[in-house]
Amino acid sequence: MPGSRRLTPPRWRGCSNRSAARPRYGSKTMKIGFIGLGNMGAPMAANLVKAGHEVTGYDPKAAMPAGVTAAPSAQAAVAGADVVFTMLPNGQALRNVATDIIPAMAKGAVLCDCSTADVANTRTVAEDAEAAGLMALDAPVSGGTVGATNGTLTFMVGGPAAAFDKVKPLFGVMGQKAVHCGGAGAGQAAKMCNNMILGATMIVTCEAFALGDKLGLDRQKLFDVVSTSSGNSWSMSTYCPVPGVGPKTPADNDYLPGFASELMLKDLRLAQQAAIATDTDTSIGTLAAELYETFVEEEDGFGLDFSAMMLRIEGRGRD
Repeated sequence: MPGSRRLTPPRWRGCSNRSAARPRYGSKTMKIGFIGLGNMGAPMAANLVKAGHEVTGYDPKAAMPAGVTAAPSAQAAVAGADVVFTMLPNGQALRNVATDIIPAMAKGAVLCDCSTADVANTRTVAEDAEAAGLMALDAPVSGGTVGATNGTLTFMVGGPAAAFDKVKPLFGVMGQKAVHCGGAGAGQAAKMCNNMILGATMIVTCEAFALGDKLGLDRQKLFDVVSTSSGNSWSMSTYCPVPGVGPKTPADNDYLPGFASELMLKDLRLAQQAAIATDTDTSIGTLAAELYETFVEEEDGFGLDFSAMMLRIEGRGRD
C-alpha cells in the first residue's frame, strides 16, 4: 500500500564490520610514515590513527602510540608511504634522517618535516627531496603538547602548493589551522618570527606581574584588566605565567613543561641566526635570547616550562 513501504537503510548501518575509524574531512585513507614519536610526534601520530589512516612509525627511543605500527628502521617506516612526517630535535637531525629515508621513499610522496629547524638545512632537504622525485614541506607547529594531544595545532607551511594540498587533510586531523606561507623554508621563517614574539611577550608579561606584586596589585585583577585591554597577548590570556589565574597552564602544575625553556632558547637562537644573516635589527629578540640563555644555562630553567621565567623575575631586584 502507498505509504506503507519501508525504506531499506544503507548497508553499513548497523553492520558489525563497519570501520569505527573513518578518515575525517572527506580525505581518503593514506599510508603514512612517522619518524620521531616523542612528546609531540606521538600524539600527532595517534590522531592520524584515530582518523582512520595507516601509520607506521620509527623512533629509536620512544614507545609507539596505540595503533601505530612499529618499523625496525626509518627506511622501513617510509616504504610505500604517501606522506612521511618527521618531528626531530634540530636541523642537523633532519639532514641526517632525510639522507637515510629519501632513497627509500616512493616517487611522488611528500616529506613533511614538522620540526623546528634552521632555514638553510630545511631548504637543503627540500632540494634533495625534489632531486629524488619527491615533494617536501617544512611545517613547524605552534600549540605545544596540549595542542598536539587535542588536535589543535597551527601549522606554518613552506613548500609547493601541490604538496600542501595533498597533506592539508592531514593537517586538519592534527590541527585547527594550516597556513601555506610560501616556498621552501617559509614555514620555518614564520615559526621563528612567531616564537621571537612569544619569547619576548612572555618575559614582559612576567615582568608586569612582578611589578604588580610589588605595587600591591592583586594578580587576578591585573589579569582581568590586561586580558581585555590593549596590553593583552597569548602569553597573558591563554598561557598565563602565574598560578591560579586565567585558564589552567603549566604555572598551575609546578611549571612542568608544555613548551620547555630550552626549546624556547633554541627557537630564539634560530631567530638571531637569521637576523644576523639578513642584517636585521632585532634588539628585543636579542635581549630575549640572552635572558633565556641565562635562565636555562646558568640558573634553574632547564626542564621547566618557558613561562617559569616568572620564577626568575619575581625573585630578583633591579640590577
